[in-house]
Amino acid sequence: MNLSKAEEGKQYTILRIETEDEELDSFLFSLGCYSGEPVTVISRRRGSCTIAVKDGRYSIDNQLAEAIII
Repeated sequence: MNLSKAEEGKQYTILRIETEDEELDSFLFSLGCYSGEPVTVISRRRGSCTIAVKDGRYSIDNQLAEAIII
């Protein structure tokens, strides 16, 4: 399952990042999104969602959320 289908308020563990775009992969890594890291979907809006990872909260679009496999 990917992060775009995750339930709000529930903590998940990132299994892997599925993208062939090195820049996108690097960006997600800089946010702290990598294998083994806990992540929580805080809220959803049309076209994006707010996530909590490490000590930060980030708004990511659905394309990024679909690349994060939980």
